Formats: sequence, C-alpha cells, structure tokens
Amino acid sequence: MEYSPFASTPARSFASPAVSVGNLAIIIERTAEALDEETVGIRTDVRFDLKASNARKSRCLYELSKATKGMAEADILAQHGPALKALRDKLNRNEATIRAHLSAVGEVAALLQDVIERSQSDGTYSAGGF
Repeated sequence: MEYSPFASTPARSFASPAVSVGNLAIIIERTAEALDEETVGIRTDVRFDLKASNARKSRCLYELSKATKGMAEADILAQHGPALKALRDKLNRNEATIRAHLSAVGEVAALLQDVIERSQSDGTYSAGGF
C-alpha cells in the first residue's frame, strides 16, 4: 500500500489495465468516497490538506473517465445509473462546500487587507484628513 494523506483510509492503487463492469462500480465507489472525505474535511478540519485531497479526487475522476471511454452511455446508465446519480449529487455538495470555503477565504483576505491598509495609513491623504 502507498502513503495516504487520509490516515483513516489506506491509499489504493489507481492503475487499471482493463476495466470491467464490476471494476467501474469500484471506481465509482472510490470516487464517491474521495468526494465525501474532501467535503467533510473542508467543513470540519482547519488543517485539512486540500491539495492532497484535490489530487486524489482528480485521479479518481480521471480513472472514471478512462473506465467509461468507449463504453455505450446506455450500457453505463443501465448498470450504474443510480450510483452515477448519487455521485453527481456528491459532486454538487462538494462544489457547494468548496465555493463556501473560497468565499470565506476571500472575506478573511479582504478583512486582513483592510487592517493592513489602516495600520499603514496615518490619515494624511484620506478624505477625513482634509
């Protein structure tokens, strides 16, 4: 097993020389697990390693894309439709969590910028100084 930034979850190999229908289910499950861990991590852990999580999520989504390449959409949906819908829902929740996180980071950055600007200004060139 390889090193995983998620201590509770051992890393899995992402290599897949040939993808069968059963393997696709495993890839969907692994992708959903990565999304869930990232969503929870962003919401609950201020020291969450977003970079490592994003790399893991990207690998999973790449594997999913690679696994479905050349397969008929109807076949994929017939066999994995509910799992793919659940995965789409997890992606939507993950996106909303990331957007909220980025918004909060932007607000904190704006507050810090304002504090820095105020601390560096002596009021000489402000409208109130005239």
